[in-house]
Amino acid sequence: MKIGIVAKLFLLTTALCTLILAVIYVGQTIFFKEFYTNRKTKEIQANIEIFKQDYLEYKTAKMDIPYILKLEQMFFQDHNTWITTLDRYGNLKNTSDFFLEVQLDSDKSKSYKVPLYHLIKIDDVSSKRIAFSLEQRLIISGIKKDATILPVRIQDKFVTYGTNDQLLIMPGFEDKATVTDVQIPPPEASSSYIFSNSLFMERIKVFQAGLLQSNNPQPINTVQSFDYEQNNLKYKLFVQSIEDVDGDPAYLFAMTSLQPVDEAARMIKDYSVYIVVFVLVLILLVSFYYSRKIAKPLLRLNTATQKIANLDFSESIPVSSKDEIGELSRNINYLSNTLHSYIGQLRKEIEMEKQLESTRKEFISGVSHELKTPLSVMKSCISILKDGVASDKKEHYFEAMENEADKMDHLIVDMLELAKFESGTYKMKLDVFPIDKTIESIVEQLALDIAAKQLNVRLRLDLTEVVGNQLRIEQVITNFMTNAICYTPANERIIVSAIEDRGEIIVCVENYGVHIPREQLDKVWDRFYRGDTSRHRSHGGTGLGLAISKQILELHDSTYGVENTENGVAFYFSLKKA
Repeated sequence: MKIGIVAKLFLLTTALCTLILAVIYVGQTIFFKEFYTNRKTKEIQANIEIFKQDYLEYKTAKMDIPYILKLEQMFFQDHNTWITTLDRYGNLKNTSDFFLEVQLDSDKSKSYKVPLYHLIKIDDVSSKRIAFSLEQRLIISGIKKDATILPVRIQDKFVTYGTNDQLLIMPGFEDKATVTDVQIPPPEASSSYIFSNSLFMERIKVFQAGLLQSNNPQPINTVQSFDYEQNNLKYKLFVQSIEDVDGDPAYLFAMTSLQPVDEAARMIKDYSVYIVVFVLVLILLVSFYYSRKIAKPLLRLNTATQKIANLDFSESIPVSSKDEIGELSRNINYLSNTLHSYIGQLRKEIEMEKQLESTRKEFISGVSHELKTPLSVMKSCISILKDGVASDKKEHYFEAMENEADKMDHLIVDMLELAKFESGTYKMKLDVFPIDKTIESIVEQLALDIAAKQLNVRLRLDLTEVVGNQLRIEQVITNFMTNAICYTPANERIIVSAIEDRGEIIVCVENYGVHIPREQLDKVWDRFYRGDTSRHRSHGGTGLGLAISKQILELHDSTYGVENTENGVAFYFSLKKA
């Protein structure tokens, strides 16, 4: 439902005035601090004595833990005070469903119980943001007491759970452990309510630290109270030591807030005359804040529109309302996204035009440069034949011209193909094909060249299918293989592998022989690369094979590269497994 700005101003004003009255209402309670605190303390102390008697009667009657927990919940409902029982080490006595049972690597003769409620919030476990499992390996730091470990922190491979700062100053231990049992209370369990109060659990943690730091704690025969403040809220803590029915020492630990609304309301009635003065002052202050609150979204809109005017579309205005300001924010965001989309598209088209123009210039320059040599050779042969010199070698010169013409033809075909890939307009069609059979077929096609140099080709192929353009991938592998055959010395080895790694297939062609200088490894993918004297036109090829391979692999979003190995040079690339 749309709320107009006039109605919103009215509602906001009403809410602010209500907040002012609430602040004044709470502020008045400081006049009754002593009276309120003493009265509340005496009531809770008397109720704790009653709880102690009920608790011992339940224990004598051998009631199970749910009955004890119900007694604690009833105490909270009746007196708005959290209460629980602790053992001699400060652990919760009547909860046995929120712990780990572990076996330490240093002591595998017995299992240890590790309470979790001081390190992990029950809400995190219930929402499955934190999980433990049987046989899980952990590193536990803490203090050992009998068959219980009081944890300071628990670590697994990825997460560290909690740090009991109160126990860090005490000598302890750290050991690796294996989880043998996990007990996590379900949300509907009766014990979950005690774990849900993080502040209460934090105070128990502090009390436990003080208890463990004292070698011989003195018994607390009467209910003692302590003041505690957090977030400007005052609390009262109550502690009493008791002897449980089984003869073991235990403690009653309780906490209550000193800010209940119903008690403060009864006290504030006698002091309502003071409210008027404070309201007048606070209304002035809140009115100033109110005006700033209303102006803030307008200032944000102004800033955003200024950036849009300067073609900066990085800022999006948050829409947090359904009134006119919210509609204006949505319209500006829509306008910004639309302009950004159109301008981005226009820039892409301009960049594509620039790339096409650059490709055309490079194509013309490359062809002009590479055609000079074969044209010069053909021109020399024609001159010789025209002058009648060495007429007995006429067939040789015709054959030389034919070879140079073939080279020019191959060069032009490769240049056209490279220009097509670099233009940015070529769309690679992908399918699924077996990479192992493809490599075996290419090796068979190159068998004569391999046999001519008596090379030993070894295949290490996983039987699997990949996603890619089979024709273009065959072209890449053929380029790698012919390159390896060309630069591998006679009687040496070529290793071709296709191995699966993390859902990808890594294809590698490694040839034994001379290494490529480190500073020239990245240059082998450049067109017409001539890295050393061994890489020249006499080896055949156009000098464009690796440049074409690079473009094909980039169109496949493939990871590729070349590196020197211990025995030679390895060219590799990756493909997605089908």
